[in-house]
Amino acid sequence: MNEQEKSATAVMEDWLAHPQELGKKPAKLEIAGTFELNGLRYYIFKFKKTLLSSWKVAVCGGYEGDGVGHCGHIYSEMEPYDPSTAQEKCIAMVEKICQYWAERANEQEDESQNKQNFLGFVLLSTPEFDTQAFRSTLKEDWGIECPEDSEDPESDGTSLVFYANGLLVTAALMEVPVPDGEAEYWANSNFMTREQSIAAAQNHKAHLMVAVLGAATPLEAGELYVKVASTCLKASNALGIYDCGTVWLPEFYIQSAMVMNEGEIPLANLVFIGLYQNEEGISSWTNGLQSFGKEELEVINSSQPPSEVYDLLFNLCSYLIKEGAVFHDGETCGFSMEQKLPITRSEGVYVEGQSLKIGF
Repeated sequence: MNEQEKSATAVMEDWLAHPQELGKKPAKLEIAGTFELNGLRYYIFKFKKTLLSSWKVAVCGGYEGDGVGHCGHIYSEMEPYDPSTAQEKCIAMVEKICQYWAERANEQEDESQNKQNFLGFVLLSTPEFDTQAFRSTLKEDWGIECPEDSEDPESDGTSLVFYANGLLVTAALMEVPVPDGEAEYWANSNFMTREQSIAAAQNHKAHLMVAVLGAATPLEAGELYVKVASTCLKASNALGIYDCGTVWLPEFYIQSAMVMNEGEIPLANLVFIGLYQNEEGISSWTNGLQSFGKEELEVINSSQPPSEVYDLLFNLCSYLIKEGAVFHDGETCGFSMEQKLPITRSEGVYVEGQSLKIGF
């Protein structure tokens, strides 16, 4: 058995053992054949729940070349295994999976078109916005031109609206604090600089509403948003930025944005990773993946060290955004052949709506 066959067998066994499938590892599991579909290799499996059970058919794939990474097409409808119809049934199952995820992708695309994907609030100590200094810094730091006539003609010179790389950028002064004490409340979530973040939120008297909108890829829009926000944070009256369910301090946000000069994505600016510890263990969550059309991740009550939990979610976020990957309920993830962390979709514990729980 080669490495790809070993990997496919292990993945199939883990999928069948999920509580929503057999609920335990199959008593017997064998590769019964292979086939090619859309340039990818698929494995036909037959398995028994118990030694006395009849054989059932399942499929796992698709694999490109000799690699051990697959595209997540793992499924069984628990139908009887018949060698004369097994391949036909497996092809039908793969097509059913592809159709399901295509429909989900269309739904997410429709939803994302109705959202302002990148929106944040720069907290200010005074109700002032030096638009000329903003233009100068934006061009110096990022090479982005903000035209002199970009203001709304009906505004009083405290707002900017302009296009950059085909995206609409707005930076508007609001001469009041962020409403309903939101910034003060969510500043508590920043475990790295909690006291300073809370102080920044409590002391702000006004804010800049910063948004980037348009039909570019989420990463292109996100990077432009970070460039604009970090420029706003260089103002002498900037205390921090309320975004992604927390409050970041200017120095952290600006330093994190600088990785773009090295060709890296500013992940620490785009996704906040929270940590919480109690007697049951370490819990962590993400806030920001939804802007990329993905579900937020959570680790609940882990026994692993906080640094390892944080690093796991950071690396998974990087993988999801950089590679455009998608995690599905019932699959596993990991950064080696040996690491197979279960993924479960359920109601969020620390985030709103559904989230993907990573067993770690």
